[in-house]
Amino acid sequence: MVERASLTAFIADNTVVRPVALVPELSLHTADESTAIWQATERQLADAGVPPPFWAFAWAGGQALARHLLDHPELVTGRRVFDFAAGSGLVALAAARAGARRVWANDIDPFACAAIAANARLNGLGEHLAVVDRDVTEAASGAPDRIDLITAGDICYERDMTTRVMAWLRAQAGAGVTVLIGDPGRDYLPRAALAPVATMVVPTMADLEDASTRTTTIWRVLP
Repeated sequence: MVERASLTAFIADNTVVRPVALVPELSLHTADESTAIWQATERQLADAGVPPPFWAFAWAGGQALARHLLDHPELVTGRRVFDFAAGSGLVALAAARAGARRVWANDIDPFACAAIAANARLNGLGEHLAVVDRDVTEAASGAPDRIDLITAGDICYERDMTTRVMAWLRAQAGAGVTVLIGDPGRDYLPRAALAPVATMVVPTMADLEDASTRTTTIWRVLP
């Protein structure tokens, strides 16, 4: 296993700190181009099968969710927030900045976990959120108890994963947790299980989305 310090150094060496387009209150360690950072990640781990570097970009769904939380702090103020598949940690950072009582940022990619911690320090929020590095959809691990709000951005891009994750999110909604997802129209978005909350146009990188903007909707997950 690669040490967290090594991953943190890799992130610093292979990204640029810049404000998020739709959320300029927050800055992230981001990459300029997806292929180069992916290849660099593979070299770092000496492994050609590593997951894509989702952590190195501010994706449309995450940007929309972060903007929504900052614009509507009443959604998170004093509440316990769990950001699922957090990637860069952008949404978790927005929840912390908006006044959440406690924030967890969850991802199973060790690079993402290192990036979340680095981005939290960058924004002066290192003491305001915790990183959870396990698959919480498995019953044996699970999310922390007494969560008030779960957020998830850009999770509906692969069929099997979407089916598994949405089953878990709907179960959480059925248990009384508010669940919000941000999605710019990914292929496997299960609209029948969702209620629209807000829509906005989000700046994106053409290298990622083949477009300079994506119309992105925030949805509430139904039980």
